[in-house]
Amino acid sequence: MEFTLLANAAIAAFAGWAMLWWEARRGNADRCAGNLWEAGLIAAVVGIFGGRIVQMVVDGVLPWQHAGDVVLVRGGVSTVGASLLAVVTFLWIARREPVAMVDGISAAALAALAGWHGACGVRGACLGTPSDLPWALAQEGSTVTRHPVELYAATVFALAAVGVAVWKAYGRPPAGVPASLALAAAGGIRFVTETVRPSLGGGPVWFYALGLVGGLAAVAAFAARARRPQG
Repeated sequence: MEFTLLANAAIAAFAGWAMLWWEARRGNADRCAGNLWEAGLIAAVVGIFGGRIVQMVVDGVLPWQHAGDVVLVRGGVSTVGASLLAVVTFLWIARREPVAMVDGISAAALAALAGWHGACGVRGACLGTPSDLPWALAQEGSTVTRHPVELYAATVFALAAVGVAVWKAYGRPPAGVPASLALAAAGGIRFVTETVRPSLGGGPVWFYALGLVGGLAAVAAFAARARRPQG
C-alpha cells in the first residue's frame, strides 16, 4: 500500500498554485489569487476524497469498515464522482460571483489536471496500449512498449492551461468563456486519450464527451451574450 493519492494530489495542488501565482503576477487572476487558491483547494480535496469514497462503494467496499483505504488507494478514484463533487463545492464557495471566480481558476484547474496526470510516475501507471512509436516506453521487466498516455494527457493539459492563461491576459475574452473553454478542453483531452488507455473505452467516455460538448455550447452561449446590445 502506498500514499499515492496524497502524492498525486500534492503534485496537482502545486501545479494549480504555480499557475495562479504566474497569473497573479500579470494581473490575470480574479481579484485575489489567495481566495481562488483556497476555494480551489477545498473543492479539490472534497472532490478527490469524495470520488475515492464513490469508487470504494462501486467496488463493493464499505468506507466506514475500511477507512484506511480512503487514503491508501488501491482501486483509484471515481472520475465522475470527483469531478462533480469538486465543481459543486467550488460553485457553492463562489456563489456570490460564480462566473468571475470560475473564470479566474480555469487555467489553474487545467494546470492541476496536468500535474495529476504527470504524477503517474508516483503510481507507476503512465503507460497505455501497446505501441511501436519511438517514444513508447516499457514497464520494468517487460519487452512490450506502450503509449505513455498519462504523459500525453499531462502535456496537452499544460499547453491548454498556458493557452487559457495567456488568452485571459491579452485577449480579454467575454465573461464565462475561459471557464467554458477549459471545460471543453478537459473533456476533449480525456476523450481523445481514452483511445490509448490500458482499458480501451473503460473510462466514462460519455462523461468526457459531455464535458467537451457542454463546454463548447457554453462558449457559444457566453460569447453570444457578450455580443448582445446592452441596455
